[in-house]
Amino acid sequence: MSQRETWATRVGFLVAAIGSAVGLGNLWQFPFKTAGNGGAAFVVFYLVAVLLIGFPAMLAEFVVGRRTHRNAVDAFEELGHRSWRIIGAVGLLTGFWILSYYNVVGGWVLRYILGSATGSYFGNAEGYFVAVSAGPEAVLAQGVFLAIVVGIVALGIEDGIEKATKVMVPSIVVLMLGLAAWVATLDGAGAGYSYFLSPDLSTITANAGTVIPFAVGQAFFTLSLGMAIMITYSSYIGEDDNLPVDGGVIVVTNTLIGVLAGLIVFPILFANGIDPALEGGASALFIAVASGFGALPFGRVIGVVFFGVVLIAALSSAISLLEVTVAYANDNYGISRPKLAVGVGLGLFALGLPSAWDTAWLTWFDNFAYQIFLPLSVLLLVLFVGWVLADDAVAELRQGTGGLGAFGPLWLWALRTVVVLGVLATLALGFDTMFLGESPAAFAPF
Repeated sequence: MSQRETWATRVGFLVAAIGSAVGLGNLWQFPFKTAGNGGAAFVVFYLVAVLLIGFPAMLAEFVVGRRTHRNAVDAFEELGHRSWRIIGAVGLLTGFWILSYYNVVGGWVLRYILGSATGSYFGNAEGYFVAVSAGPEAVLAQGVFLAIVVGIVALGIEDGIEKATKVMVPSIVVLMLGLAAWVATLDGAGAGYSYFLSPDLSTITANAGTVIPFAVGQAFFTLSLGMAIMITYSSYIGEDDNLPVDGGVIVVTNTLIGVLAGLIVFPILFANGIDPALEGGASALFIAVASGFGALPFGRVIGVVFFGVVLIAALSSAISLLEVTVAYANDNYGISRPKLAVGVGLGLFALGLPSAWDTAWLTWFDNFAYQIFLPLSVLLLVLFVGWVLADDAVAELRQGTGGLGAFGPLWLWALRTVVVLGVLATLALGFDTMFLGESPAAFAPF
């Protein structure tokens, strides 16, 4: 087995973890999930889910990764619980599943950068999306995006992922702040802010059964939980890192960027007379928002910058998803990292073909990930850390903190109660939506 790589610096780990979290989950998923699930009402559920479920679950992944310094599957054997390796396997499968269609969306972003520069979609945004989102063109664009991701991961932890994300993440923040400042000058922006930031309590009450699974799933997706990413990334850090502080930095930064994305997208929609509730769905970013650029001054420049930000965010998350599988293979087989990255990439390309060929398949893949895979993966992990690892988990969490005081026992209690019950409820609601109920909105094609 080859010597295992590590992050060059703690900042490198934080930036890479933030880059994983700040991806399409914030810039693509968050706006359209918000639009399709009651606007600000969804945001309320999402923020609660991040605080009460997402943050404790992230620390659970950190504990497993750093304590073992192993990949997400073998970590549980290293802890002396070989039978629990299924947790890592489910996480690895979840990440692989998500990345298969994530690459397709990444391909769309590449096409929209080109379309923004040429103004190709300005006259007919919906027609342009239909043309590039499915079929041979989408397959080709998927392959190009995936090739970029494979190239970065093939370079390794320090020379590839760390160096790339140190450039990507600051770029995302700077460009998004610039876009947010510009959007604030648009006529009608106030209505967009109101839609995004003023929750309707009646909407929350009426739609809780369908909104909650998507809100909790969004928390998992955007924090890169349930995909074995944070187990893998934390396996490359040292014992002196303060895990609660690192987790807090990642959660706060990611949440702020998600909110910032909403402060950009919704004012653009309302400034152009577009109702997010009617123009929702996973194509919202590529039809509703894109159509707005065509009606704005300097629309081509704004479009290139906007979709450039989305591309950087998409890449920063995609490389983390690919790294999970590559790390497992790299720890167990005598194959070079470049060969592993290419081999896994080919498998992802094959699994992504249905999603690239027909957006209805992408919708199904995405719903299954949100409502079944992600909550199931997180549930298994928190059950293990909360009830099996237990006191050893608290001891690991204390490393590098100088003592946690009451936080350690409180965190363990939260895992055993709030997180487990919240994820169980989410999984039950998601199972009902996917297999037992009739929810046209959940299965509507783009």
